[in-house]
Amino acid sequence: MIFQALRSCNHSGKTFFLETCRDCRSIANPIALSVVLIALHAIGSRCLAVNCLRSNLGKTLQAAWCLRCHCYVKIDGKSYRTVWTESAEGHVNLKIIDQRRLPFALIIEELGSVEDVAVAIMDMHVRGAGCIGATAAYGVWLAAKECEGSRKKLDSLCTRLLCTRPTASNLAWAVKRQLKAIEGKPAEHWAELTLHEAERIADEDSRWCFSIGRHGLPLIEEIAAAKPEGGAVNILTHCNAGWLAFTDWGSATAPIYAAHHAGIDVHVWVDETRPRNQGARLTSWELENEGIPHTVIVDNVGGHLMQNGKVDMVITGADRVTRRGDVCNKIGTYLKALAASDNDVPFYVAFPSSTLDWDIDHGVGNIPIEQRANEEVSRIEGVLDSGEIVDISLLEEGIQTANYAFDVSPAHLITGLITERGICRASEDDIKAMLGGENEP
Repeated sequence: MIFQALRSCNHSGKTFFLETCRDCRSIANPIALSVVLIALHAIGSRCLAVNCLRSNLGKTLQAAWCLRCHCYVKIDGKSYRTVWTESAEGHVNLKIIDQRRLPFALIIEELGSVEDVAVAIMDMHVRGAGCIGATAAYGVWLAAKECEGSRKKLDSLCTRLLCTRPTASNLAWAVKRQLKAIEGKPAEHWAELTLHEAERIADEDSRWCFSIGRHGLPLIEEIAAAKPEGGAVNILTHCNAGWLAFTDWGSATAPIYAAHHAGIDVHVWVDETRPRNQGARLTSWELENEGIPHTVIVDNVGGHLMQNGKVDMVITGADRVTRRGDVCNKIGTYLKALAASDNDVPFYVAFPSSTLDWDIDHGVGNIPIEQRANEEVSRIEGVLDSGEIVDISLLEEGIQTANYAFDVSPAHLITGLITERGICRASEDDIKAMLGGENEP
């Protein structure tokens, strides 16, 4: 865990913790910092551990995070984002985690050109709405370096990025934001400006996902409070909307992480999510690293579990959300929404405002649905007992397959939308009231 309570003190019989970043030792949350200083003054303490005079302050501090180091997730003790830059020998290099290899191998890949970024997005070295958006933003930075001051060439390189994956909103949103950042600026400043903006986009993605966790936590707390003592809150999720799908924290997983840190007993049903098994391979790996109890299930089990009272709520992510609240997400999400509706199971969708598409009203028939390679259906990768990673065929040669990557869940099936601003109903008026002005065209 990136945060640790350095020390605890007791005041009036209550013990609380002020958490600091293990990487830089700074007090983490600037919003809580003024409250921290008041508390320190009140008790005459100069140490980083604080006797919080109010329980709500203790809860606030337990949710603190570091804006300097950003990274929530650690792998083998080292902090990671899904996409980041490193400086070496006077050069700034772009790095990603190659998610195709997880959980069997952790491979760090360097992307040195726009074409590298395009291939990484298209072939799913990186995947997930927020992660794709941030990676594309860095791709525009590389385009600004490659275009030799030519706006025509820059636009052509950006078009290459835009054509990689058609469904998720974040990709086009990030590219358009980058182009806006250099509008009217001299060409010699494009690289500097786009690198700065790419870092901002990545940082925002992480902060927004953290806020999604904060807003989603009370939903889980309410269910937990109604549970018999010792009963876990059972949450079903589909695909991977964890930190691997963003720069950090994740969307659907953020409330789960927040609940786990708050000491709530949670258990997660993890859909395997064929054909690429992002649930089985990625979400399960995340939850295992975090120590959160979970069970991997085949995609068609969810309805059975809901019928038998074994699911308290569903939380999924989203790749595109229309202005009226229709949600486009990984194929199979619609079936979960139908099952949840039929069994009175709350169905929530978590996403940052960068995923909203203000131009589209009804999602069905209007959101472009990506169709991917047949091989993703006909073949599967796994690891032998010997440790060798192998790719095998599931079908006889020549069998026809279809590989629709996403589907649309209509707004009327959705209980609520969890965003960085709060929770609202899946309706145009409510979305406008909560997120109006955020990333609107």
